[in-house]
Amino acid sequence: MEDPVAPGAGSPPANGNGNGNGNGGGGKGKPASPKGREAFKSQRRESEGSVDCPTLEFEYGDSDGHAAELSELYSYTENLEFTTNRRCFEEDFKTQVQGKEWLELEEDAQKAYVMGLLDRLEVVSRERRLKVARAVLYLAQGTFGECDSEVDVLHWSRYNCFLLYQMGTFSTFLELLHMEIDNSQACSSALRKPAISIADSTELRVLLSVMYLMVENIRLERETDSCRWRTARETFRTELSFSMHNEEPFALLLFSMVTKFCSGLAPHFPIKKVLLLLWKVVMFTLGGFEHLQALKVQKRAELGLPPLAEDSIQVVKSMRAASPPSYTLDLGESQLAPPPSKLRGRRGSRRQLLTKQDSLDIYNERDLFKTEEPAAEEEEESAGDGERTLDGELDLLEQDPLVPPPPSQAPLSAERVAFPKGLPWAPKVRQKDIEHFLELSRNKFIGFTLGQDTETLVGLPRPIHESVKTLKQHKYISIADVQIKNEEELEKCPMSLGEEVVPETPCEILYQGMLYSLPQYMIALLKILLAAAPTSKAKTDSINILADVLPEEMPITVLQSMKLGIDVNRHKEIIVKSISALLLLLLKHFKLNHIYQFEYVSQHLVFANCIPLILKFFNQNILSYITAKNSISVLDYPCCTIQDLPELTTESLEAGDNNQFCWRNLFSCINLLRLLNKLTKWKHSRTMMLVVFKSAPILKRALKVKQAMLQLYVLKLLKIQTKYLGRQWRKSNMKTMSAIYQKVRHRMNDDWAYGNDIDARPWDFQAEECTLRANIEAFNSRRYDRPQDSEFSPVDNCLQSVLGQRLDLPEDFHYSYEIWLEREVFSQPICWEELLQNH
Repeated sequence: MEDPVAPGAGSPPANGNGNGNGNGGGGKGKPASPKGREAFKSQRRESEGSVDCPTLEFEYGDSDGHAAELSELYSYTENLEFTTNRRCFEEDFKTQVQGKEWLELEEDAQKAYVMGLLDRLEVVSRERRLKVARAVLYLAQGTFGECDSEVDVLHWSRYNCFLLYQMGTFSTFLELLHMEIDNSQACSSALRKPAISIADSTELRVLLSVMYLMVENIRLERETDSCRWRTARETFRTELSFSMHNEEPFALLLFSMVTKFCSGLAPHFPIKKVLLLLWKVVMFTLGGFEHLQALKVQKRAELGLPPLAEDSIQVVKSMRAASPPSYTLDLGESQLAPPPSKLRGRRGSRRQLLTKQDSLDIYNERDLFKTEEPAAEEEEESAGDGERTLDGELDLLEQDPLVPPPPSQAPLSAERVAFPKGLPWAPKVRQKDIEHFLELSRNKFIGFTLGQDTETLVGLPRPIHESVKTLKQHKYISIADVQIKNEEELEKCPMSLGEEVVPETPCEILYQGMLYSLPQYMIALLKILLAAAPTSKAKTDSINILADVLPEEMPITVLQSMKLGIDVNRHKEIIVKSISALLLLLLKHFKLNHIYQFEYVSQHLVFANCIPLILKFFNQNILSYITAKNSISVLDYPCCTIQDLPELTTESLEAGDNNQFCWRNLFSCINLLRLLNKLTKWKHSRTMMLVVFKSAPILKRALKVKQAMLQLYVLKLLKIQTKYLGRQWRKSNMKTMSAIYQKVRHRMNDDWAYGNDIDARPWDFQAEECTLRANIEAFNSRRYDRPQDSEFSPVDNCLQSVLGQRLDLPEDFHYSYEIWLEREVFSQPICWEELLQNH
């Protein structure tokens, strides 16, 4: 990966040894030249301009609004097909129903017409079949030709989708999808073409659009839904979750389409529609984030664990976004050394320096939510000497100590210092933390340890007793801890504990189906994510993800080129959104189902370079990405179906919508950060990957986005690597450290801010991953590889019983029995002495 460090932004030491020796170590820094000062001032002005970003009113959820999710199914290049779908329906409808429109029919008449449509799909001619499929798609799109408003279109789209499902449309379209996937003629035709366009995937796009509209409309729950609709929703969820009619779950079929597309065997597949449908099917069958929280509470109760202290979703919603650190605090270690003249003046004042350094604690109690004061730039312009350093934090040490004011001046200073009312998260302590604390205490006061015993406190002083009591009060036992412990017991005592009873949940069935092809699935998803990332450069060997957005005839005017450019960018953003949400959902559900299922997926993501890929994605101007306007509101569904399309102008193309940010891009960024956090949490080897790839400056730039949830996950990722970045980095990023303290959950005894913890020392990272991999393979082998002739299967030692067993012999065996007996028994000499010696 390219060096992600921006000019002027220092990078941590690549070895992560925590010594903090940058280029400025030992006081050998040089005064900044006038040219360097000018460059720095221009960079800082750019940075401070982005600090003025307003707080983004963003509510995180499973997905965007209903209309937005439906509109993202279609590219702007497909808009002409809305008219084609309508024409196909009206031509067919007039031959079946006279003098009435669809909305005027009774429900029974509508069902009869749908049954006729499904019958007409059973034809050999592909053209006739496509016309009927387009008529069905027009129904699923809401029969917009008979509607007056967007609300009506969405209402009738939902009504028609329930009606289509009740008449068995989904099963019919599933059969047609199997046929199109196996259509070798279409694949070979696409492979021969030098440039693939939207025309090569017409049949697949129609089928996938109908299925997506049915899944998305039926998935949506509303209080006004009738009991019949609620029953249909649960039946549909069951059909998608489990193997019906000896077929694999629907999600596995879509996964196979993704791998086939990435292998180059089917470059004409409309991959955006496949990914959107796959994401929505997984969300519908397994459940969204709120359902996950409910499942977690339920599972903790079943395991006898105490209830959760708080709902993480609600805590994050109540957080406020912090102002990002100004550019002066973003400087790296290479610029931290003060000029030699200042060092000479301070050689004899070590005590004074320590006093001033202690005053940083008071400085950091200031309100985190206020922006930096712009006085630094004025001071720099007024001072023209070359002695001024670029280090903002060390400039603070040159000021007078911030001593507490006299009592008479306390009310004045109280306005400038704001203390947090309380930390948002309840602290957590692991069993391992208590054991480690007691091990250190016993070694110090007694001279020996008691292993994993956390109850015996004999010989320890009273403060240690109080500390252990406090630690136990905040002890947190996760579901993963219980699952790992149970797995260890099953490995030790497979006979006495018996066979594990595994409930057949939708998540378990999906994992069983994905198990043997899971590495290919993860690699395929990451390949597509790499191709869709805005920071990726076009390469000849990269996959073409634009097959379902490029028109047959390329644009010839500037206006058409602008529209296609917006469409392509929007297309890539939607792909990133669907993949990020899909991977996060899979990881969270697998982690709840069993920790080793989660670890198996995580490890293959790490092996496929997911961590540097996400960092590469964030190595851009994230604020610009989140506020990008790659949409044309008048061309979005359902707006484009109600009103006549206006003549597009440059102004209308550049206008976009009136939102201050793009929902899907902010959603994607948060998902990718959560994904990165899940991959690296409690994994020292993967945390070191963050350090080696110099992720700290990349992540800090993302703090410019004033959205609480995004900032929280950025700060989490910075927190886990601070102990590896060195003292100098921590000293020059005190405002970021304060934000971590205020917003991220505290782990008692976690020495994250100082780097003295044992976890910060050199580590055998390869052994850590190998041990994890061995545990995963043992779990998969024990639970899913069950051969009939197992070593634990009982052996029949009774001769009479063995000889009395009936063996199934071929039908013609008795005809050749005598020949077999002569050849295999009588003609073979038996050496009894050798037989006795061997046995």
